[in-house]
Amino acid sequence: MSARDGGVGGMGTLGRRQRFENSEFTVRIYPGTLAEGTIYCPISARKTTTAAEAIERVIERLQLDRTKCYVLAEVKEFGGEEWILNPNDCPVQRMMLWPRVALEHRPLYGGEDYRFLLRQKNLDGSIHYGGSLQMWLQITEERRRMVERGLLPQPDSQGDQADLCCLPELNERSLLDNLRSRFQQEKIYTYVGSILIVINPFKFLPIYNPKYVKMYDNHTLGHLEPHIYAVADVAYHAMLRRQRNQCIVISGESGSGKTQSTNFLIHHLTALSQKGFASGVEQIILGAGPVLE
Repeated sequence: MSARDGGVGGMGTLGRRQRFENSEFTVRIYPGTLAEGTIYCPISARKTTTAAEAIERVIERLQLDRTKCYVLAEVKEFGGEEWILNPNDCPVQRMMLWPRVALEHRPLYGGEDYRFLLRQKNLDGSIHYGGSLQMWLQITEERRRMVERGLLPQPDSQGDQADLCCLPELNERSLLDNLRSRFQQEKIYTYVGSILIVINPFKFLPIYNPKYVKMYDNHTLGHLEPHIYAVADVAYHAMLRRQRNQCIVISGESGSGKTQSTNFLIHHLTALSQKGFASGVEQIILGAGPVLE
Protein backbone atom coordinates (compact mmCIF):
# COMPACT_ATOMS: atom_id res chain seq x y z
CA MET A 1 0.00 0.00 0.00
CA SER A 2 1.34 3.39 -0.93
CA ALA A 3 1.39 6.42 1.34
CA ARG A 4 -1.27 8.00 -0.85
CA ASP A 5 -3.58 5.04 -0.43
CA GLY A 6 -3.12 5.23 3.32
CA GLY A 7 -3.95 8.93 3.30
CA VAL A 8 -7.16 8.38 1.36
CA GLY A 9 -8.15 5.59 3.70
CA GLY A 10 -7.50 7.79 6.71
CA MET A 11 -9.65 10.58 5.29
CA GLY A 12 -12.43 8.10 4.58
CA THR A 13 -12.31 6.82 8.16
CA LEU A 14 -12.31 10.36 9.51
CA GLY A 15 -15.28 11.25 7.32
CA ARG A 16 -17.25 8.24 8.53
CA ARG A 17 -16.37 9.09 12.13
CA GLN A 18 -17.54 12.68 11.70
CA ARG A 19 -20.79 11.51 10.11
CA PHE A 20 -21.32 9.14 13.04
CA GLU A 21 -20.68 11.95 15.53
CA ASN A 22 -23.31 14.10 13.78
CA SER A 23 -25.86 11.30 13.32
CA GLU A 24 -29.23 11.64 15.02
CA PHE A 25 -30.37 8.85 17.33
CA THR A 26 -33.75 8.34 18.96
CA VAL A 27 -33.57 7.93 22.73
CA ARG A 28 -36.66 6.67 24.54
CA ILE A 29 -37.02 8.11 28.04
CA TYR A 30 -39.70 6.71 30.37
CA PRO A 31 -41.07 9.43 32.72
CA GLY A 32 -43.15 7.11 34.91
CA THR A 33 -45.50 8.92 37.31
CA LEU A 34 -43.98 12.29 36.39
CA ALA A 35 -46.15 12.32 33.24
CA GLU A 36 -49.32 10.28 33.60
CA GLY A 37 -50.48 8.63 30.39
CA THR A 38 -47.07 8.89 28.70
CA ILE A 39 -45.36 5.57 28.10
CA TYR A 40 -42.09 7.03 26.87
CA CYS A 41 -40.86 10.28 25.37
CA PRO A 42 -38.72 9.83 22.22
CA ILE A 43 -36.12 12.57 21.74
CA SER A 44 -33.48 13.12 19.09
CA ALA A 45 -29.91 13.11 20.36
CA ARG A 46 -26.36 12.90 19.03
CA LYS A 47 -23.44 10.96 20.42
CA THR A 48 -22.28 14.10 22.24
CA THR A 49 -25.69 15.04 23.68
CA THR A 50 -25.41 15.07 27.47
CA ALA A 51 -27.90 13.75 29.99
CA ALA A 52 -28.61 17.32 31.10
CA GLU A 53 -29.52 18.30 27.53
CA ALA A 54 -31.70 15.20 27.13
CA ILE A 55 -33.54 16.00 30.39
CA GLU A 56 -34.13 19.57 29.21
CA ARG A 57 -35.73 18.29 26.00
CA VAL A 58 -38.00 15.94 27.94
CA ILE A 59 -39.01 18.74 30.34
CA GLU A 60 -39.89 20.97 27.38
CA ARG A 61 -41.68 18.21 25.53
CA LEU A 62 -43.78 16.98 28.46
CA GLN A 63 -44.11 20.46 30.05
CA LEU A 64 -42.87 19.25 33.42
CA ASP A 65 -42.43 21.43 36.49
CA ARG A 66 -39.14 23.28 36.04
CA THR A 67 -38.88 24.04 39.76
CA LYS A 68 -38.10 20.37 40.34
CA CYS A 69 -34.73 18.67 39.87
CA TYR A 70 -34.61 15.69 37.51
CA VAL A 71 -32.02 13.01 36.79
CA LEU A 72 -31.69 10.33 34.13
CA ALA A 73 -31.35 6.72 35.20
CA GLU A 74 -30.33 3.66 33.20
CA VAL A 75 -31.70 0.21 33.99
CA LYS A 76 -30.61 -3.07 32.47
CA GLU A 77 -33.15 -5.35 34.08
CA PHE A 78 -36.92 -5.18 34.49
CA GLY A 79 -37.40 -3.68 37.97
CA GLY A 80 -33.67 -3.90 38.61
CA GLU A 81 -31.06 -1.51 39.97
CA GLU A 82 -30.91 1.97 38.46
CA TRP A 83 -27.68 3.67 37.45
CA ILE A 84 -27.97 7.46 37.82
CA LEU A 85 -26.23 9.31 34.98
CA ASN A 86 -24.09 12.35 35.71
CA PRO A 87 -25.19 15.55 33.91
CA ASN A 88 -22.20 15.26 31.51
CA ASP A 89 -22.77 11.58 30.70
CA CYS A 90 -23.97 10.91 27.15
CA PRO A 91 -27.02 8.61 26.86
CA VAL A 92 -26.30 7.67 23.21
CA GLN A 93 -22.81 6.48 24.13
CA ARG A 94 -24.30 4.27 26.82
CA MET A 95 -26.89 2.97 24.36
CA MET A 96 -24.07 1.86 22.05
CA LEU A 97 -23.07 -0.64 24.76
CA TRP A 98 -26.53 -2.24 24.82
CA PRO A 99 -27.27 -5.48 22.94
CA ARG A 100 -28.51 -5.02 19.40
CA VAL A 101 -31.99 -6.33 20.20
CA ALA A 102 -32.27 -3.71 22.95
CA LEU A 103 -31.43 -0.95 20.45
CA GLU A 104 -34.17 -2.32 18.18
CA HIS A 105 -36.60 -2.20 21.15
CA ARG A 106 -37.22 -5.93 21.01
CA PRO A 107 -37.78 -7.93 24.23
CA LEU A 108 -34.75 -9.68 25.69
CA TYR A 109 -34.73 -12.96 27.55
CA GLY A 110 -33.37 -13.51 31.03
CA GLY A 111 -35.16 -10.53 32.61
CA GLU A 112 -33.04 -7.91 30.85
CA ASP A 113 -34.86 -4.73 29.91
CA TYR A 114 -32.60 -1.84 28.87
CA ARG A 115 -34.12 1.63 29.12
CA PHE A 116 -33.69 5.17 30.42
CA LEU A 117 -35.93 6.46 33.21
CA LEU A 118 -36.60 10.05 34.23
CA ARG A 119 -36.48 10.52 37.97
CA GLN A 120 -37.18 13.43 40.31
CA LYS A 121 -34.43 14.27 42.79
CA ASN A 122 -35.34 15.36 46.33
CA LEU A 123 -33.62 18.21 48.18
CA ASP A 124 -31.62 15.73 50.27
CA GLY A 125 -30.25 14.12 47.11
CA SER A 126 -32.43 11.02 47.26
CA ILE A 127 -34.52 9.84 44.30
CA HIS A 128 -38.29 10.22 44.48
CA TYR A 129 -40.03 7.29 42.79
CA GLY A 130 -43.62 8.32 43.51
CA GLY A 131 -44.88 4.88 44.47
CA SER A 132 -43.88 1.31 43.87
CA LEU A 133 -41.23 1.09 41.15
CA GLN A 134 -42.16 -2.49 40.33
CA MET A 135 -45.85 -1.60 40.00
CA TRP A 136 -45.07 1.38 37.77
CA LEU A 137 -42.82 -0.71 35.51
CA GLN A 138 -45.53 -3.34 35.22
CA ILE A 139 -48.11 -0.71 34.18
CA THR A 140 -45.62 0.77 31.72
CA GLU A 141 -45.02 -2.63 30.16
CA GLU A 142 -48.75 -3.23 29.79
CA ARG A 143 -49.18 0.15 28.11
CA ARG A 144 -46.33 -0.60 25.74
CA ARG A 145 -47.99 -3.85 24.68
CA MET A 146 -51.30 -2.06 24.12
CA VAL A 147 -49.56 0.53 21.91
CA GLU A 148 -47.95 -2.23 19.85
CA ARG A 149 -51.39 -3.84 19.41
CA GLY A 150 -52.88 -0.51 18.30
CA LEU A 151 -55.15 -0.16 21.34
CA LEU A 152 -53.43 3.07 22.44
CA PRO A 153 -52.10 5.95 20.29
CA GLN A 154 -48.41 6.00 19.42
CA PRO A 155 -46.21 8.60 21.18
CA ASP A 156 -45.45 11.67 19.11
CA SER A 157 -41.97 11.92 17.56
CA GLN A 158 -39.63 14.72 18.59
CA GLY A 159 -38.46 17.24 16.03
CA ASP A 160 -38.55 16.72 12.30
CA GLN A 161 -36.75 14.16 10.17
CA ALA A 162 -35.26 14.87 6.76
CA ASP A 163 -36.06 11.25 5.80
CA LEU A 164 -39.46 9.85 6.72
CA CYS A 165 -37.89 6.40 6.97
CA CYS A 166 -36.09 7.65 10.10
CA LEU A 167 -39.28 8.45 12.02
CA PRO A 168 -39.31 6.50 15.31
CA GLU A 169 -43.01 5.74 14.86
CA LEU A 170 -44.27 5.57 11.27
CA ASN A 171 -47.98 6.24 10.84
CA GLU A 172 -50.15 8.74 8.99
CA ARG A 173 -50.18 11.24 11.85
CA SER A 174 -46.41 11.25 12.43
CA LEU A 175 -45.80 11.48 8.68
CA LEU A 176 -48.08 14.49 8.21
CA ASP A 177 -46.83 16.18 11.39
CA ASN A 178 -43.24 15.80 10.18
CA LEU A 179 -44.06 17.31 6.78
CA ARG A 180 -46.00 20.15 8.41
CA SER A 181 -43.16 20.93 10.80
CA ARG A 182 -40.62 21.07 7.97
CA PHE A 183 -42.91 23.18 5.78
CA GLN A 184 -43.34 25.74 8.56
CA GLN A 185 -39.54 26.05 8.59
CA GLU A 186 -39.56 26.52 4.78
CA LYS A 187 -38.07 23.05 4.30
CA ILE A 188 -40.18 22.02 1.34
CA TYR A 189 -38.13 18.91 0.48
CA THR A 190 -38.25 15.64 2.41
CA TYR A 191 -36.86 12.21 1.53
CA VAL A 192 -38.56 8.85 1.69
CA GLY A 193 -35.45 6.78 1.08
CA SER A 194 -34.39 7.77 -2.43
CA ILE A 195 -37.80 9.37 -3.21
CA LEU A 196 -38.15 13.14 -2.82
CA ILE A 197 -41.39 14.70 -1.55
CA VAL A 198 -41.91 18.35 -2.52
CA ILE A 199 -44.53 20.69 -1.05
CA ASN A 200 -45.26 23.73 -3.19
CA PRO A 201 -44.46 26.86 -1.10
CA PHE A 202 -46.24 29.14 -3.63
CA LYS A 203 -43.39 31.59 -3.28
CA PHE A 204 -39.76 31.82 -4.31
CA LEU A 205 -37.17 30.47 -1.89
CA PRO A 206 -33.47 31.44 -2.19
CA ILE A 207 -32.24 27.85 -2.45
CA TYR A 208 -31.59 27.63 -6.19
CA ASN A 209 -28.58 29.90 -6.66
CA PRO A 210 -25.10 28.82 -7.90
CA LYS A 211 -23.99 28.22 -4.32
CA TYR A 212 -26.48 25.36 -4.01
CA VAL A 213 -25.52 23.99 -7.42
CA LYS A 214 -21.93 23.72 -6.24
CA MET A 215 -22.95 22.41 -2.81
CA TYR A 216 -24.85 19.43 -4.25
CA ASP A 217 -22.28 18.63 -6.95
CA ASN A 218 -21.11 15.00 -6.63
CA HIS A 219 -22.46 14.41 -3.12
CA THR A 220 -24.02 11.31 -1.53
CA LEU A 221 -27.79 11.34 -1.22
CA GLY A 222 -28.85 12.04 2.34
CA HIS A 223 -25.68 13.73 3.61
CA LEU A 224 -27.12 17.20 3.01
CA GLU A 225 -30.57 18.69 3.48
CA PRO A 226 -33.05 17.20 0.94
CA HIS A 227 -33.09 19.13 -2.33
CA ILE A 228 -34.15 18.56 -5.92
CA TYR A 229 -30.56 19.32 -6.95
CA ALA A 230 -29.50 16.25 -4.98
CA VAL A 231 -31.78 14.00 -7.06
CA ALA A 232 -30.51 15.54 -10.30
CA ASP A 233 -26.90 15.14 -9.17
CA VAL A 234 -27.32 11.46 -8.25
CA ALA A 235 -28.96 10.69 -11.62
CA TYR A 236 -26.27 12.59 -13.55
CA HIS A 237 -23.31 10.86 -11.89
CA ALA A 238 -25.05 7.46 -12.06
CA MET A 239 -25.35 7.99 -15.83
CA LEU A 240 -21.63 8.78 -16.12
CA ARG A 241 -20.57 5.92 -13.87
CA ARG A 242 -22.82 3.19 -15.32
CA GLN A 243 -22.94 4.49 -18.90
CA ARG A 244 -26.68 3.89 -18.96
CA ASN A 245 -29.69 6.16 -19.37
CA GLN A 246 -31.35 7.44 -16.21
CA CYS A 247 -34.99 8.36 -15.59
CA ILE A 248 -36.50 10.77 -13.03
CA VAL A 249 -40.27 10.45 -12.58
CA ILE A 250 -42.12 13.60 -11.48
CA SER A 251 -45.74 13.17 -10.43
CA GLY A 252 -48.31 15.18 -8.51
CA GLU A 253 -51.63 16.95 -8.58
CA SER A 254 -52.36 19.89 -10.85
CA GLY A 255 -50.63 22.98 -9.48
CA SER A 256 -48.31 21.00 -7.26
CA GLY A 257 -45.24 22.39 -9.00
CA LYS A 258 -44.25 19.66 -11.45
CA THR A 259 -43.27 22.10 -14.22
CA GLN A 260 -41.19 24.22 -11.89
CA SER A 261 -39.50 21.12 -10.47
CA THR A 262 -38.64 20.05 -14.01
CA ASN A 263 -37.09 23.47 -14.63
CA PHE A 264 -34.93 23.14 -11.51
CA LEU A 265 -33.83 19.65 -12.56
CA ILE A 266 -32.85 20.82 -16.04
CA HIS A 267 -31.04 23.84 -14.61
CA HIS A 268 -28.90 21.66 -12.36
CA LEU A 269 -28.24 19.04 -15.05
CA THR A 270 -27.12 21.61 -17.58
CA ALA A 271 -24.96 23.32 -14.95
CA LEU A 272 -23.26 20.01 -14.23
CA SER A 273 -22.74 19.13 -17.88
CA GLN A 274 -21.50 22.57 -18.92
CA LYS A 275 -19.49 23.28 -15.74
CA GLY A 276 -20.09 27.00 -16.00
CA PHE A 277 -19.60 27.47 -19.75
CA ALA A 278 -22.26 29.54 -21.50
CA SER A 279 -24.64 27.44 -23.53
CA GLY A 280 -28.13 27.73 -24.96
CA VAL A 281 -28.97 24.09 -24.29
CA GLU A 282 -30.87 24.86 -21.12
CA GLN A 283 -33.03 27.54 -22.77
CA ILE A 284 -33.76 25.23 -25.72
CA ILE A 285 -34.95 22.44 -23.41
CA LEU A 286 -36.97 24.78 -21.22
CA GLY A 287 -38.49 26.39 -24.27
CA ALA A 288 -39.79 23.01 -25.41
CA GLY A 289 -41.59 22.47 -22.10
CA PRO A 290 -44.89 24.26 -22.97
CA VAL A 291 -45.05 22.40 -26.30
CA LEU A 292 -44.59 19.03 -24.58
CA GLU A 293 -47.25 19.87 -22.00
